[in-house]
Amino acid sequence: MYPPVDEPLREEFEDARLLDLDAEVESPFLRGQKRVSVRRSSLPRKTATRLTWTAVLLVLMFLCTIGVAALYHYGERSWRFRIESSDSIEISGLQNVTSSQVMEVMGGDIGRNIFFVPLAQRKKQLEQIPWVESASVMRFVPNRLRIEVQERTPIAFARIGPKILLVDAVGTLMELPARKKFSFPVIVGMNSGEPVSTRAARMKIYRELVRQLDAGGARYSQDLSEVDLADPDDVKVLANNREGEVLVHLGSGDYLQRYKIYVSHVQEWRQQFQKLESVDLRYDRQIIVNPDLQGTARPAPLSAAAAKRAMAAGVKPAALVTHAIALPEAPMASGKPVVKRKKMSRPGRVRAAMKRNKVAASAPAKTVVANPAPAVIKTSPGANKKPSPAIAKGQEQQ
Repeated sequence: MYPPVDEPLREEFEDARLLDLDAEVESPFLRGQKRVSVRRSSLPRKTATRLTWTAVLLVLMFLCTIGVAALYHYGERSWRFRIESSDSIEISGLQNVTSSQVMEVMGGDIGRNIFFVPLAQRKKQLEQIPWVESASVMRFVPNRLRIEVQERTPIAFARIGPKILLVDAVGTLMELPARKKFSFPVIVGMNSGEPVSTRAARMKIYRELVRQLDAGGARYSQDLSEVDLADPDDVKVLANNREGEVLVHLGSGDYLQRYKIYVSHVQEWRQQFQKLESVDLRYDRQIIVNPDLQGTARPAPLSAAAAKRAMAAGVKPAALVTHAIALPEAPMASGKPVVKRKKMSRPGRVRAAMKRNKVAASAPAKTVVANPAPAVIKTSPGANKKPSPAIAKGQEQQ
């Protein structure tokens, strides 16, 4: 196609026909093929893919809805999910709460479908039982319920009107359980009409009293028959003693040190006074023996049945007697001498008091006085921990 250099050049012809017959010079590069146009859809490919997946999801949701509806209908109608009897209700944690109390709440669910038992409502109803602190209600397919009960822990007896109940740390009152004994003092000064917050405040004082009396392993709280919390500023305890109970005023604090003063000098005071009824230890450098000349307000006497049940639960006999301070022996107005009664043992006094309570249930208790005047014992400054010896009645020691 390209003649050598040394060859003579051909003459160029002007004839166009010769040019058409001449071979075309082939390009060293390949030419691209011409693309064939294809007819496309009116929607983009991404949009079409999304629409396809949406349709698939809608179909699946429709099928799932039908399946759930069928399953719900089966669970609602099938006999397999029905609570047949009380054997299908499992109860655990009962000690003082009876099964009958629980079944009073859960008995209405027998024969009901397990999926329609209101668990939160049943839990709230169970926690209204005085002995129940918390409860949980669980359902187990196909037809079982499980109830777990956490009971309250009593820390003292409480005398409420003509009854003796148990009370826990927050002031909740509970009935005495059958065939179970406790070793607690009886708290007086509460009533059933006061709010729970007021009883909770009293129980806080009681817990602090017990904590201090039992500090260092002393265990003085075991010597108490009664704790009077009517006045928070004057906590009074009835201390057991073989020669007779003594009402001790401990004030509003420093209970251990003041009770130790009583323990250290009680025998000394008994030798000094004809009858030791009460001791007031609230004041610094001063001790008052037999201050309750006008007596103290006592609760209503217990009935024989209530006293018997309280003794079976472990209430100390001294707390069952309606205490009154006795008058000194003196001639009557008619001139006849007073007949001395024979001193009875503690069980005998309890039985006699129970007989008197039957008669005196409708009549107010009489207030009598032990000594003509209280004895005031003064101590020197700084001698609070150990007072000076007691003196004769009605006299003061400077």
